Amino acid sequence: MPHPTDRAPAHGREAGAEGEGGIWFTVREAAAFIGGSPQTIYSWERRGHLTSPRHDEHGRRVYSQQQISDAHRTARQNTAAVRRIA
Repeated sequence: MPHPTDRAPAHGREAGAEGEGGIWFTVREAAAFIGGSPQTIYSWERRGHLTSPRHDEHGRRVYSQQQISDAHRTARQNTAAVRRIA
């Protein structure tokens, strides 16, 4: 099985019928994009970093590249804030 970093950097799908540009990722693809696990994405959903997922033709949740990047940035900022307090 190939390592996630062996894939093209943006291994998502182009927006289709929605008419909005950008790349969309399933939970698994988003995890590979950030170099984490699907549990990280689910954790971000529970914490409210990722909201309003769309669903693909198979009913899977998909997030835009911008949503993933924003959630990743927020998680890093929260981690840094906790470390400063501790």
